[in-house]
Amino acid sequence: MPHRERKNIRAGLKVAIVLKQDQRTGRQTVGTVKDLLTNSNFHPHGIKVRLTDGQVGRVQKILTDEK
Repeated sequence: MPHRERKNIRAGLKVAIVLKQDQRTGRQTVGTVKDLLTNSNFHPHGIKVRLTDGQVGRVQKILTDEK
């Protein structure tokens, strides 16, 4: 899946992430990527990112402007 590969995530991209405290419920938070925190090329739970508002979580969806 594209959100599990680092090459598909970049700063400025709008994404839906799951915060650490929301992992049990799966509640997603929408924001814009500021930094990529996962160094590996692939992660099975999603690439960890920091949003522009400072929240940190793993990418679950890459959102497009069309939606």
